[in-house]
Amino acid sequence: MSDSLAMFRKSLSPDLKKLAEQHMQHDLTQSDRDALQSAATTITTSTAIGSALGLTLSLFLAYRLRSNRATMFRTFRATAQPTSVKFAGGREEPIPDLTPLMKPSRLGDFATYTFLGLGGVFFGGEGGLLTGSLMARSRLGRDREARERIQGAFRRFQADALRAEADLLDRGLHSSYAL
Repeated sequence: MSDSLAMFRKSLSPDLKKLAEQHMQHDLTQSDRDALQSAATTITTSTAIGSALGLTLSLFLAYRLRSNRATMFRTFRATAQPTSVKFAGGREEPIPDLTPLMKPSRLGDFATYTFLGLGGVFFGGEGGLLTGSLMARSRLGRDREARERIQGAFRRFQADALRAEADLLDRGLHSSYAL
């Protein structure tokens, strides 16, 4: 479940992280590393803000939904309810009182706040992740030479990671890389 929400996604495996650090140190300049760090911070911040905004809006929506449900119940209870139905053949059947079934409950309130809150965190976090990724991409794309160095370092990293994974698979070991 931890990978299903953008806010809780884990980073790379330890081996992959070490390989990425080596490429960052050898293939990139300090300004490139700073730009990547700034981009990562942008994504993290946008995801956190999106999650918080989604949670806030969904809790507000849950509050409104609960208050409207309570208002509808009070209105339903105050109006005159039919007690029986008379058919054309003269037969009369009583209608059960549905008032207790329509009454808002604590369990319903809990479910409303929980599911709307989780949905808000999910949609807000994913929207924040998308927004942060687009902002980070545009920031990294401003300097053409830095962008080419970063892309080249990433391609070399991918090639090394795939080579290491292929070596592990050839030896019959379980791959720890999650590409």
